[in-house]
Amino acid sequence: MPGTNRVEIRTLKVGRYCCVDDKAYKINSISTSKPGKHGSAKARMDLADIFTGSKISHVGSVSSTINVPIIEKGTAMVTHLEGADVHAMNMKDHSMMILPLEEGLAVEAGKEIMWMEALGRFKIIRDH
Repeated sequence: MPGTNRVEIRTLKVGRYCCVDDKAYKINSISTSKPGKHGSAKARMDLADIFTGSKISHVGSVSSTINVPIIEKGTAMVTHLEGADVHAMNMKDHSMMILPLEEGLAVEAGKEIMWMEALGRFKIIRDH
């Protein structure tokens, strides 16, 4: 899958990210079981979607691989608001971005915001 790396499940830690069904999730908890008589050790992960907040569980062998999204974060200056879209200028390369407006954030023109991008989707993670 583009925009991801493959890693073994045993290397994942709480607070990191992984992909299941082409969606990016944050790992809330991991529990592992011992290897049994007829199989390898299993890991059970409780995951929360980065963009929607929905929660799922994923079970897999600790030796199997899973996709990990490449997450980019940065800051931007809000130029203006247009409906449910925030128009902002990326502070790194001065390109224009259109981000979805998140509920509960005080976003105003002329203020700085922090954003993150994973799997081609953007999210405002903090208003300054």
